[in-house]
Amino acid sequence: MSPREKAATLALLALLPAAALAALLLGETFYITLATRIAVLALAAVGLNIALGLGGLVSFGHAAFFGLGGYAAGVLATNAFNAEPLAFGLAGTTSMPAISLVAVLLCGLVALPIGLVSLRTSGVYFIMITLAFAQMIYYFAISWPAYGGEDGLSIYVRNAFPGVETAKPFSFFVLVFALLLAALALFHRLQASRFGAALEASRQNPVRLAALGISPFSIRLVAFVLSAMVTGLAGALFADLNRFVSPSMLSWHMSGELIVLVILGGKGRLAGPLAGAALYVAFEHVLGGLTERWQFFLGLVLLAVVFLARGGLIGLLAGRPRHG
Repeated sequence: MSPREKAATLALLALLPAAALAALLLGETFYITLATRIAVLALAAVGLNIALGLGGLVSFGHAAFFGLGGYAAGVLATNAFNAEPLAFGLAGTTSMPAISLVAVLLCGLVALPIGLVSLRTSGVYFIMITLAFAQMIYYFAISWPAYGGEDGLSIYVRNAFPGVETAKPFSFFVLVFALLLAALALFHRLQASRFGAALEASRQNPVRLAALGISPFSIRLVAFVLSAMVTGLAGALFADLNRFVSPSMLSWHMSGELIVLVILGGKGRLAGPLAGAALYVAFEHVLGGLTERWQFFLGLVLLAVVFLARGGLIGLLAGRPRHG
């Protein structure tokens, strides 16, 4: 990481909590929620960035994990609220650590068979298979009337975290931002490790990697599962933030949004997901208040990034391209 990229990364990491704190001092709760939304979407994009940015795996099905994390939060909280047991007599819960653990493990378990099948292909076939799996889960959620079906599921209480008043917007933001920092630390550790080097090699030259005795398939599978688990955690937080979960979290549109976040910010860059999420939410909030067709202008920016700034927003701030 160049000095300019490091400075840009630190500035972005400082700017978001500073904006939330300023909103708290001014009594603008809405902007604290907006900052929390940025942090949650950035966390989801960090998950995708592990697969896409490090491994070159263009997954068009990560909405499946985002939505599964959301439904894990919604179902557990709803059953706890209604005092109804889950399968095998297990009880629901409003404990955020427990819900997050369930969301992460569930997404990891689902990602494993999906990865085992889809990673045997590449290119457009990999994209379409991941999309197909996500759509299967999407249609299952629509046909699940016990938990809202296509109308979605409301979460009537904010889930609890020990020592944190999660009902207060700023406290909830601090919690989400701390998890985002942890995910970014994980990404940085992976990128700088031998595993990260092997994952990069599996993208650039899998034949040579296999000749060294390292299975490209196994490396990619681990990265895919880790990616899904981080995105699932973000989904649980997103449902908790909105106190609502719906099949739209599982739709292919959501997968597309996550890819857009990574590309806008800078694929494979540490702060790329945060930069992309901040830019996306800014367009959604500012231009969305002026026109319903704000996505048109976002599309123009995305085209400019693809053709003129392949390193995304972070690449522009860093001043030099990142190879690969």
